[in-house]
This record gives sequence, C-alpha cells and structure tokens, in this order.
Amino acid sequence: MLVSRSSDKQPTLEETRQLEKLQVQIERAVADGKISKHEMEDIKRAIFADGKVTVEELELYRILVTDRIVSGDVEYEF
Repeated sequence: MLVSRSSDKQPTLEETRQLEKLQVQIERAVADGKISKHEMEDIKRAIFADGKVTVEELELYRILVTDRIVSGDVEYEF
C-alpha cells in the first residue's frame, strides 16, 4: 500500500473532488449514529480505489469515523 503526502504539492482538482466525495460518503454512513461492517468496507474500498492512500484520506477517516467511535458518538455494528 502506498501512502502519499499530497501536502508536498497543492492537491489537484480531481484529488479535491475525491476527498469531498469520500467525506459525503462517510457522513452519510454515520448520519444515524451507527456504522455497519458493510459501510466500513465501502469506505475503505473508496479510499483504496486509486491504489494509493493519502494522508488527507486517513485524517478524514480518523476524524469522521475512528474518533467518533471512540467518543461514543458513533456505534460500530459488526
């Protein structure tokens, strides 16, 4: 798995659109306060779709999913 830092350069318009699309997908998945195993798999598939994982994608996932599960705002359903 390749993890790239796009902070070395300005994100392209396409990269910005992909991040926005990922954010919408995650926000929809956690909107009901729960995230299913299937939703988690879909999110991970979206992150890995282009064969690389950016720091921005990981941060978005951490903020919108992991941190919210840890805080109890979102429940992970196995």
